[in-house]
Amino acid sequence: MWPPEPEIPRYQFAGQLTGEENFVREDNTRGVVAFLAWVVGLFDEEKPNVLQRPQSVVGDGAGRIFVTDVSRAAVFVFDEPAGELKIWDRAVGLRQFIAPIGIAPARAGGVWVADAELQIVAHLDANGNALAPIGAGVLQRPTGLARDPANGELYVADTYAHDIKVFNEDGRLERIVGERGEAPGEFNFPTHLAIAGGKLYVTDTMNNRVQVLPLGGGKPQVVGQRGLYYGNLVRPKGVAADSENNIYIVESYFDNLLIFNEAGEFLMPIGGVGQSTGKFYLPSGVWVDPFNRVFVADTFNGRITVFQYLGGAKADGE
Repeated sequence: MWPPEPEIPRYQFAGQLTGEENFVREDNTRGVVAFLAWVVGLFDEEKPNVLQRPQSVVGDGAGRIFVTDVSRAAVFVFDEPAGELKIWDRAVGLRQFIAPIGIAPARAGGVWVADAELQIVAHLDANGNALAPIGAGVLQRPTGLARDPANGELYVADTYAHDIKVFNEDGRLERIVGERGEAPGEFNFPTHLAIAGGKLYVTDTMNNRVQVLPLGGGKPQVVGQRGLYYGNLVRPKGVAADSENNIYIVESYFDNLLIFNEAGEFLMPIGGVGQSTGKFYLPSGVWVDPFNRVFVADTFNGRITVFQYLGGAKADGE
């Protein structure tokens, strides 16, 4: 639980995803995979397909969890309804992924995947088949992705261009948001993205902050600042928001998940370097599902750690 007693707990460890060992066989004679074991370590049998360096995580409405793995150069699909782990490694035709980073849901159960080295956003259908990609010749180093569910527009963090490029569902570049700089609305090596509650969350990594941009237009909100204290940002990466508009920022350098309220006030950290429950080693992405479960890509520990938000993570008196 976080925070620990005697404080009122706001978050609870809900398990982790590591690979094939998450799927427990109920009937070995028939080989039927019956359910997904969120808390692994129940069996000693070693499995070959495990996460190596997970970067980003997202889910779909069918109960599947998608994880990009830059070391495995593939997308891991934790398919709970089917009771199996799938690995998709084709980006375009027969060409494999090289550096898949960001991931976002697409229509009809597919996903968009930003490959930083291929300089494209790959499009995979619900079965992992490669469709026509977008961004070729336009993107310099695509990393973060976020899809606006209202109109299907895809936001791409183009890290080396220091901007956010917005594509429609047909792959046409609609507009470019921002340019290099330090003022609100400007970026310096942006990386991860999220969309929630009508807002675009941008990790402005080398400006040591997260910017929150209303999708309908308006003044950006700046969350976080450079510093060496808890709540400060040195190398921010993943960003997400829950149903109460709490903001989650992965502070990779200090191995923490930092939690802010909607006003940008720092509430609490979870983490610290290590391999035990609730510890991280150079974490990367974060995603919050509709049930307010918080999924953190614990990159160098080779796992996705899951926390359940219990509610009430607001300042007293709010």
